[in-house]
Amino acid sequence: MNIQKVNFTNAEGQQLVGRLELPINQHPHNFAIFAHCFTCNKNLSAVKNITRELTSNGFGVLRFDFTGLGESEGDFENTNFSGNVEDLISASNYLKENYTAPTLLIGHSLGGAAAIFAASEIETVKAVATVGAPSNPKHVQHLIHSSVEEIKTTGKANVNIGGRPFTIKKQFLDDIETKSLPDVAKNLRKALLVMHSPQDTTVGIENAEEIYLAARHPKSFVSLDGADHLLMSKEDSIYVGSVIATWAKRYISIPKTETISTSHQAVASLDAEDGFTTQMTVGNHTMMADEPTSYGGNDFGPSPYELVSAGLSACTAMTVQMYTKRKGWNLENIQVHTSHTKVAKQIVENGENKEIKVDTFNREIQLKGNLDDKQKERILQIADKCPVHKTLHSDIEVVTKLV
Repeated sequence: MNIQKVNFTNAEGQQLVGRLELPINQHPHNFAIFAHCFTCNKNLSAVKNITRELTSNGFGVLRFDFTGLGESEGDFENTNFSGNVEDLISASNYLKENYTAPTLLIGHSLGGAAAIFAASEIETVKAVATVGAPSNPKHVQHLIHSSVEEIKTTGKANVNIGGRPFTIKKQFLDDIETKSLPDVAKNLRKALLVMHSPQDTTVGIENAEEIYLAARHPKSFVSLDGADHLLMSKEDSIYVGSVIATWAKRYISIPKTETISTSHQAVASLDAEDGFTTQMTVGNHTMMADEPTSYGGNDFGPSPYELVSAGLSACTAMTVQMYTKRKGWNLENIQVHTSHTKVAKQIVENGENKEIKVDTFNREIQLKGNLDDKQKERILQIADKCPVHKTLHSDIEVVTKLV
């Protein structure tokens, strides 16, 4: 994947900082925006995991810090819920002007409520997904309930949220008093996915029910059974990202990608401006090859020698399993670890010592099963008989012509 740091201006002229993540081929079929939870930031582990599941499914995702949080400019105490919604609209405008307007909004906790409000004002958005969202922005008072009276009396108060101090002003409370999420959800007329954990102790599951009942179809609900509010378990956040990616594809337009056709087993295509990042069609499969960053590549795919090593590993595993099945041996699993290097070797040529570099594939085999020593020894012999191994040891010709 490719992660770029981006900056854009909000409605107040302040700089907001985000990260734009693109899929491995650098050409997303759609763009999404992620709205983080109240007082969180773009770098929460759950946000990263969800984003990366989306990019692995071809989406480009912009995650950014709301005004006054993380790396973004502004004072948090001067912000409010309406400002979060405006920030999302500013993020949408940034994508529209520099890439492609977003079609998907994702919001976590209060960010989910903001995503629904923003989606109602962003025409290009076709689908919205919320995770642990409150059914009304006023729910945030639950997090600061001990300070609400002080805020209303003195105009502001210092509160502790998630172990960090924040200043909340009365204008924040006044703003959320005017916002009715059920009304907005009812008139949204865009696909909505509501995800919530029954064990969420921060935002109760009844909030999901209220959002779902208020919204029109198409709407979906997925229970995140066992998850906590912040999705601290990596497995939970990865699951959320995977479900959102699959669900959203039903409601957005995904252009058909043109694959490179060939009458041969493989074809590689590389444009001048792409460095080492090479598009490939191998059999009926599309993939990408590249070089590591240490060689000037982007590391978006395996290197050519890694592909050769992979071919040797795969062929070895297939050959050994085929042989042991025919023999009726108990081989439950085989792992073949292969790497390529060049090893210096001294030779004598025309009576003089000379050093040459010999291409060497180091192959290590792990076997799982009930096998005796004689069977293991035979498996090593069979490994050397795999077709790719034999090809690498035979005289090889590469016939090249222009077409």
